Amino acid sequence: MKPGVGGPLLAPLLAAAAFPAAAPAEPGAWSLAFVIALYVIGVALVVLGLIGLVLPVLPGGPLIFLGVLAVAWADGFSRIGIAGLVVIGALAVLLAVVDYLAGVVGARRFGASYWGLAGAFLGFLAGLPFGLPGLVVGPIALAVALELLRDRDVERAAKVGLGTLIGFVVGTAIKYAIAFVMLGVALVLWAV
Repeated sequence: MKPGVGGPLLAPLLAAAAFPAAAPAEPGAWSLAFVIALYVIGVALVVLGLIGLVLPVLPGGPLIFLGVLAVAWADGFSRIGIAGLVVIGALAVLLAVVDYLAGVVGARRFGASYWGLAGAFLGFLAGLPFGLPGLVVGPIALAVALELLRDRDVERAAKVGLGTLIGFVVGTAIKYAIAFVMLGVALVLWAV
């Protein structure tokens, strides 16, 4: 076997296949299969994270971060290093904060009482098994219902329901914006 055949990624794998005793012993010299697996896992985690921005059953921000981490690991952290991972991790934390506050802030801005906020939260839990339609309709319906139980003002309860919907939509848009900034930072670091 000629030296350098297959490039830097294939060399350890080819050496191990041809001469098992000559396999590299230094840490960080991984097999091609391991590197490819890390890339596949990284991309899969990012895709699941993007889906998780709408479906709260999947933690979107942390999954995107773990996907970027897997890709960085596959490259030996040579392109996406610790500083980049810290920035992307901070964005993932910001994304989680937006995720939890968006609906509540929207409902509060439209005059929700604590009953309405409790209804939005309970509606969120009740809507989980029904996917995206349940996650949109559940919080609105229970926020409106509990506001009506507290105070029979239909107009105010309808405003709270609208606020809950607007909070969900705006929160989802902000989460996707942060997620694309996370991915943009990763891609810029990868390309440089």
